[in-house]
Amino acid sequence: MIKEKIEEVARANGEFYEAFESLDIMRMDRVWAQQEYVTCVHPGWTLRVGWPAVRDSWVLIFNNTFSMKFNLTEIQIQVAGDVGWVICTENITSRQGEAGLESRVLATNLFEKVEGRWLMIHHHGSPVMG
Repeated sequence: MIKEKIEEVARANGEFYEAFESLDIMRMDRVWAQQEYVTCVHPGWTLRVGWPAVRDSWVLIFNNTFSMKFNLTEIQIQVAGDVGWVICTENITSRQGEAGLESRVLATNLFEKVEGRWLMIHHHGSPVMG
């Protein structure tokens, strides 16, 4: 049972990164629980609380990024009841304007099982220095 839940959370996490790479807000809408309690912290940003603020942060990122590709490493997945979380390193290749950028971010992604679906309720990214 726990192995099955971990696999489900892994798929939900994959859908989140596919939405992120697509730079498509409609796809991102489908992976988040659109609730007042969702939260998000992008690297270098302040805390966003509630779906409207979280969604607006994705719109801003998507409108200012031309491409983004993730290679996830050091992935750890756990589940407790209807909550699951993924801790991973995001190895990111992105393009903003003419400039290409490579970066690493330590991410925590928290999911809640709602009506049979694992939906994101928190994303936190911290830059990895060095």
